[in-house]
Amino acid sequence: MSSGSLGRQLVACLLNVSEACRKDLVETVAKAALYNPEGVRREGTTVLNIFNDHDYNRSVITIVASINSITVARGLTERVPGTSAFLFGWADSPLQRGLARRRKEMGWFKKTPDLQDIRPDMGPQPQKRFGLTGVGASPYVMNCNVTIDTQDIAMGRSIATAIRESTAGGLPGVQVLALPHEGAVEIACNVESVKGNPPSHLTSGGPWPSFSIDGQPYCHAPASLITARVAELAAGQGVDTKGTALVGFTPRECRGLAELALSQGIAEFWKEQHRIRM
Repeated sequence: MSSGSLGRQLVACLLNVSEACRKDLVETVAKAALYNPEGVRREGTTVLNIFNDHDYNRSVITIVASINSITVARGLTERVPGTSAFLFGWADSPLQRGLARRRKEMGWFKKTPDLQDIRPDMGPQPQKRFGLTGVGASPYVMNCNVTIDTQDIAMGRSIATAIRESTAGGLPGVQVLALPHEGAVEIACNVESVKGNPPSHLTSGGPWPSFSIDGQPYCHAPASLITARVAELAAGQGVDTKGTALVGFTPRECRGLAELALSQGIAEFWKEQHRIRM
């Protein structure tokens, strides 16, 4: 993410933490990105947002800084005893395997994964107490979650399959799961940016958010398109949608807020927003 007014390259990190109920603990994690152990502010770093999802007991912390993901992974495994990490995307050189592929290779989705079978890229053999951390770099990613008014998880999975990038006719850059959520089913999408211009046959519903990295164009499927596709598939089975939630910001929003926060020296920017940002 290039920041013209600040004259530097910035990286946005969506840090997922398996805790939502203990707000003080989550904020302690966020502040660790901003201050060193002596409490001295790390220059060029800001936390834009903290989103707490109590249903899944997880929090997403949006950190912006000028730092390399390999440095993050190495620092994490060296400074936190017992921590192990795997790499994905641009950090996984030279293969550059995507997050979905790496999760499958790590047994991420198994209910009882055999930790002894996992070979982390950094750190010791994973332990149950510390788990496994994924660290990667990629063009901008956002989360778009559409809730459908049913408890039929099989229906949700069929819709998820239909819009998934790997399915013929699916949406570029969309990785998706169907999950039970507050008495309904959530079509939870990771929306990855794709290189090049938007596919011409998918732009009738509106423009795709776009940006550039080192002069190369990137774009990602808009939330309106994902919502419309889910609504169409759900309606075909007699089900309505209940709403759409975005976790994070668009690339343009993220850059703009990062420039504002860093130019004004605001480290804990999430406190300045005075509202919860999904």
